[in-house]
Amino acid sequence: MRDDDAEAGREPVGQRPEDEPGQGVVTAFGQQLKLFRTRAGLERAEFGKLVGYAAQSIASFEQGRRIPPPRLIDQSDDVLDAGGVLKALKEEVARAQYPAFFRDAAKLEAEAVELHVYDTHVVNGLLQTEEYARAVFRMRRPLLDEDTTEQRLSARLGRQEIFSVRRLPTLSFVIEESVLTRPIGGREVMRGQLEQVLLHGQRRNVEIQVMPNEREEHSGLAGPFTLIETSEGRRIAYVEVQKHSRLYTDRETVREMEVQYGILRAQALTPRESLTFVEKLLGER
Repeated sequence: MRDDDAEAGREPVGQRPEDEPGQGVVTAFGQQLKLFRTRAGLERAEFGKLVGYAAQSIASFEQGRRIPPPRLIDQSDDVLDAGGVLKALKEEVARAQYPAFFRDAAKLEAEAVELHVYDTHVVNGLLQTEEYARAVFRMRRPLLDEDTTEQRLSARLGRQEIFSVRRLPTLSFVIEESVLTRPIGGREVMRGQLEQVLLHGQRRNVEIQVMPNEREEHSGLAGPFTLIETSEGRRIAYVEVQKHSRLYTDRETVREMEVQYGILRAQALTPRESLTFVEKLLGER
């Protein structure tokens, strides 16, 4: 927690948006916030006391340099009598916490009734522990600054609410063995990550499978991907590499990836064998 927020006694400052300062929905929100605050005749310090933030934090929100948390948006709308104008921007502001290339996929992921994932380099973000995720972000090059790292971390952990929604989606993961043996963050961090994989693998709506290194046949050599099905029955494939991403919606391409994923699952260890495999890895650490 930053000193100015510690003095306010509430939440930490919102984080830096992916948009450059002066651009995007975060800046538009900040301009609206300032207009409503000045209309109400409140200085930043006065308004900050009402919503639990220091004047410096309010300035950061108004200038579009930090992403306001949902709670602040709700409080601001009520305190400033904005009539729902600020709340109407909440969903789009929340999207800004993700890298630009992932925002559309994040929205679809949150609404999915089925999600099937193949990972080749790191444990999927939905399964990551906080410590493992932080280690992954700190390995990014060019380096991410601490504000951006913490913002990305918060957004990634927030995605894991998918495990606690009322209508549980069907989730499956195929993970390369090399992902589970690569000690990102160190041995203790990786041990905690393996334990988390085990915990998620025991959920009724989750199946985790390991693709062993020794397999001679492998249908996933083209790289990682995700299959998404929405409540409206839309089937979508998502592919991401080196800050570039693409959502495929045409039936032919999606069907090809669905077939590929089905073969991957057949080639991998079964879910039960996979959990036993992870338990064995834990015993070796």
